[in-house]
Amino acid sequence: MKIYKYLALAAFVILAVAAVILGSLNQDEGWYLYAAKLVSKGEMLYRDFFFTQGPVMPIVYSFFSSIWDNYGIIGARVFTVFLGLLSLLFASHLAYRLAPEKEKNIAAILVFILLGSNLYHVYYLAIPKTYALSSLFLVAGLYLFSFLDSKKSSIFVFFSGCALVLAAATRITLVLVPIMLFLYLIINKERRGALAFSFALGCILMALLTYSPYLIDETARQRFVLAHFYHASRGSFDLMLFIGSLSRIVRWYLPIWVLLGLSFAFPNSKNKSVLTVLLVSFVAVALVQFLAPFPYDDYQVPIMSLIAIYAAVRISTVKFPIVLLTLGMTWALSFGSPLLESFMTAGQDRFWVVRKDAPDVLTLRKAASEIEKLDPNGKMLLTQDLYLAIESNREVPKGFEMGPFSYWGEKENTPGLNDKKILEYLRASPCKVAALSGYTFAITAPTCVETPIAKQIRFFEELKKNYSLVSKMPNFGQNSTTLMILLRKDDNGKE
Repeated sequence: MKIYKYLALAAFVILAVAAVILGSLNQDEGWYLYAAKLVSKGEMLYRDFFFTQGPVMPIVYSFFSSIWDNYGIIGARVFTVFLGLLSLLFASHLAYRLAPEKEKNIAAILVFILLGSNLYHVYYLAIPKTYALSSLFLVAGLYLFSFLDSKKSSIFVFFSGCALVLAAATRITLVLVPIMLFLYLIINKERRGALAFSFALGCILMALLTYSPYLIDETARQRFVLAHFYHASRGSFDLMLFIGSLSRIVRWYLPIWVLLGLSFAFPNSKNKSVLTVLLVSFVAVALVQFLAPFPYDDYQVPIMSLIAIYAAVRISTVKFPIVLLTLGMTWALSFGSPLLESFMTAGQDRFWVVRKDAPDVLTLRKAASEIEKLDPNGKMLLTQDLYLAIESNREVPKGFEMGPFSYWGEKENTPGLNDKKILEYLRASPCKVAALSGYTFAITAPTCVETPIAKQIRFFEELKKNYSLVSKMPNFGQNSTTLMILLRKDDNGKE
């Protein structure tokens, strides 16, 4: 079994390095890191700047913001992948605890392989979105919950409730997990009373500690409510998007579904009730996320550990080289993953594949270096590509904190930008350098529809009055748009 552990760890390290260095850029990376940076400077979430996720990630990451101040996006990814690794270790140890005595090692290694040898899963545990941190709190909470039969079970379930609320305060849909566990404690006759009270107490106290600052402040409270309905306001359920997202989740995690299917042929009675709670929790959260107006596949990343644990524990009793089979499936899946191709290419121009000149993060560094040359030791940057602000260690104008999701159209009473504010910024030209990709002024939040072309042209025409184009960088950032770097004109109309 040791050889499998070494192989699984080696596979994770290789995929993690690939995700950190080669992984495609995601607009959310800069947005989340910039929020953490503002929190580290004493600004208050929701009140001082708008943010559409729970408060925990910016707070936790704020303590480590010096990492990306010094090392940019790569530094942030290394930190995030460390959190992801911790989540994998907790998930593996939880499978170890739930599996039958003789199959504990098999269950643990299966979980680590299913998740840690999956390029898609590792990539989303490496980029600084909410997934690594929420996965860590989720599996840590479930791991603590597994000590129900210990002498200090009340203490364990109390801290389990705390951890699960932190997971939900990182990614709101995970609130269904502590609800399911509480119902389990109430319904199960042996778990009533003290344990249910301890668990609920942990949840309530952590919720008060986490949310009360934003509920007490009136402005923060109003924007906090708006933030948590932000994604729901994009539109209504779309059957086509649901089917597409479901299909891709089957593709990305095929080995888990294979083992899950096989496991139903081999009954396993140990910890059956706890495993059922994991399964029900997975289904509940997954269904809510699939029913979102835009059900992105990666929404499911934090809860895939639940179904991986369920499948691994159930299949661990099979007298078959199941670990070898799983290793082969996950390695084949990762090597043949479309993600790997997207790391290297920027799509296809008719017959010809468009190759990237360099990995996205290195192209980002090149752009940041060019901005530094134009504005040595500068403090501000006019951009809606927040990962570029992070990489160049600059601030963006007030209202641009949400990157491409900042623009709220003509509305005056919204926390983001509107037509009037954007035009004021462009006329005032507060930044010496502007860096604009294909996302700039193109998205109207919260519906995320495309801004009318006529309006986009109006913004860019205003921009041209005070800025001159210095250079263009093709295949830049998320989905490989063209980055334009511009320099502010002087009073004579020259740079």
